[in-house]
Amino acid sequence: MDVTDRTLTALGFDDVRAAIGSRCRTEVGKSRGVARPFLDGLPEVLASLERVEEARGLKQEPLSLPLGGLTDFRPSLDRATKGGLLGPRELMSICAALFAFERTYEVLQERRERFPSLAALGRRMPLLGRLATRLDRSFEASGEISDRASDDLREARDRARGLHRRIRARLDALLRDEKFSSNLQEGYYSVRNDRYVVPVLSSHQREIDGIVHNASQSGQTLFVEPQELIGVGNELAIAQSVVLEEERKVLMELSGLVAREASKIEDGLLAAAELDELEAIALLSNDLHATAPSVHPAHGPLNVRGLRHPRLVLKGDQVIANDVDLSEGARALVVSGPNAGGKTITLTGIGLCALMVRAGLPIPVDPGSSIPLFNQVHSAIGDLQDLDQGLSTFSAHVTVLKHVVATAKKGALVLIDEIAADTDPREGAAIATAVLEDLLEKGALVLVTTHLEELKALAHLDPRFVNGRVGFDSKKMAPTYRLQLGASGASSAIDIARRVGLPEAICARATHLSQNSGGALSKALQAAEDERRKMLDQRDQAERDAKEARALKATAEQQLAEVERKKREEELKFRESLRAELEYARTQIRALVERLETDRSEKALTAAKQSAAELSTRINEQAAAERTVRASLKSGPEELAPLELKVGARARHRSLDAEVEIVDVSQDAVVVTMGALRMRVPASELLPTKKAAAPASRFPSPATRKDEQLKRAEATAARPMTLASPTLDLRGQRGEDAVREVERFLDRVSRDGEGAAILLHGHGTGALKTMVREYLRGSPYAKTFRPGDGPEGGDGVTVVELA
Repeated sequence: MDVTDRTLTALGFDDVRAAIGSRCRTEVGKSRGVARPFLDGLPEVLASLERVEEARGLKQEPLSLPLGGLTDFRPSLDRATKGGLLGPRELMSICAALFAFERTYEVLQERRERFPSLAALGRRMPLLGRLATRLDRSFEASGEISDRASDDLREARDRARGLHRRIRARLDALLRDEKFSSNLQEGYYSVRNDRYVVPVLSSHQREIDGIVHNASQSGQTLFVEPQELIGVGNELAIAQSVVLEEERKVLMELSGLVAREASKIEDGLLAAAELDELEAIALLSNDLHATAPSVHPAHGPLNVRGLRHPRLVLKGDQVIANDVDLSEGARALVVSGPNAGGKTITLTGIGLCALMVRAGLPIPVDPGSSIPLFNQVHSAIGDLQDLDQGLSTFSAHVTVLKHVVATAKKGALVLIDEIAADTDPREGAAIATAVLEDLLEKGALVLVTTHLEELKALAHLDPRFVNGRVGFDSKKMAPTYRLQLGASGASSAIDIARRVGLPEAICARATHLSQNSGGALSKALQAAEDERRKMLDQRDQAERDAKEARALKATAEQQLAEVERKKREEELKFRESLRAELEYARTQIRALVERLETDRSEKALTAAKQSAAELSTRINEQAAAERTVRASLKSGPEELAPLELKVGARARHRSLDAEVEIVDVSQDAVVVTMGALRMRVPASELLPTKKAAAPASRFPSPATRKDEQLKRAEATAARPMTLASPTLDLRGQRGEDAVREVERFLDRVSRDGEGAAILLHGHGTGALKTMVREYLRGSPYAKTFRPGDGPEGGDGVTVVELA
């Protein structure tokens, strides 16, 4: 990647690096973030974008890796490998890192299928649980070496603590002695130079034998170690030196253990830094609402949708999103329009996004955007005047152009703000045209801003150039910051001058002068622009009308579906009510049948049974209709074909609820036919028809014919019953009782929506089987019946297919 420091500064890439670093949680991660490099090639960029997307997915859980607080202890590792002694705080930092490595490894391995790239980084972290435990048990939270660090250390400290207790006990006894305490300034003892002392009045020094270790500033108090404690104090000094030696041994041992694993620990620290940086980039991408664009080689097209300048988004400013499309042979975008209208923002936004992609970062654009992987980014942006070298603004600008032209090559992105300005417009336009043509010949992709009319005209002469303009709101007298491709923009200099407060008389005079000046080229461009604007307005109006029509159609279809649904619901309620009444009537007739059977009135009994059968048939019909309506309610409204009012089209008559054919269409009515009937109806009475199923082919393939034959064979074959089919056991019952039980059973399972049932009567004498099958021949519940197959029970059962 070839880019100068001046270009990096002009585009603000260091602000993006700083934003990454500020979101890191570790020292090593921040060091990586603020120095984010440009990647070597397309595979590295795509791999980086993939890792960032995985990190964003991890953040959505939401989950942060346990990496917070890791320090950069690489200098400590280096000193340990050279035999140096590490301090407690250094070893504790390494211990915390080892535990963080282990937890991070577990978190990423649990999610390795969803985040394979992050899991691969996690596998670089060493699992040194024994070393981490050894370090952890060797230190207290305060940083002091723990007694658990070694047995020798614990014994040395126990001896020192015992000597401390002996000395303090003897001092407490001396302080309670009135003769001894009368020689003291105050009744306490302290430690001076690691020796226990008491504050003795200087005038009573001869009364207490011992060694003077210190004195007060006034000289009135002497800090004396009593003579009888000197021997024990010497023992304590020796014990404390032993403790220090044992502590040194512990630190040396632990430093050696760390040194043996130093390379693994350092690699784990670097992996943790990369993971921390990826999490920071994921946070930044979420803050920018960034996406990973499609990245292709440098000579490909540039097509970004919804571009938002990264630096403006980070500042929290309201940003207008714009599209930039250089494809189909276009290699240069010429942006014109008013000052402070966003021309430079477009250039720097594209340039900064190009640098971010080269660094493997998502960019603030909409999904579906694509961007080349540029190998160079050159810029000539801002005030380039150099007083130290005696260069004017134009001279400095040309100097930069000279460098750009000399170094640009195929695959470069060149950004030039106000190209060849600050000189004679005609000569400046000539220089600018020549520079742009040279850059395009070298294979660069170029974005420039300009107020020069000759450059705006290039798009009409050379297909490699595309015009773009930033808009100006004449009502608000302010720029819109909206980039419109395919059109050139006026500078609106007089309007801007009026907005910033230039006297109105001057502005009016300037308007008059500008309207009566300008050559044929500028007038032709203005006429072409006016015609284009008119066509765009007409297109926008047509799109608005079409959108409104689609909305009205969708609303009408929704209202029609709601009416149809309510109609089916009312029908369902009516059928449920009717079936309830029929059920009640059947119950009454059954009671009547039972009484007649008791009275043995054959004629009345036959009439009652016939009425019961008729009622059962009607109940079954209502139940079937109920199921149909209920299913239609669950499945929702049927898909309708579009209604076309033309001769030969099909429609549905609203009142008759029947399909009709249109034979004539006039302004106020439509003539339709339904069979032999011909009628004239208003167009509002016609509804769309239901969409017909796709017609079967007249010449089906051999495979299709075979499938149809199999389906017909399966439809005609007797269906075997499964154990899930309802079964009634009639064995041991008398004939008439069994028939009544069969009737009640079939009535119940029919209402439950079952398709078949099994009657288990056994073999016996065959009388029960004969009566049951005789009843089934006249039963309204039975569509067909048959003896069971071998697995179903053979002739000992009867399988009934319900009507």
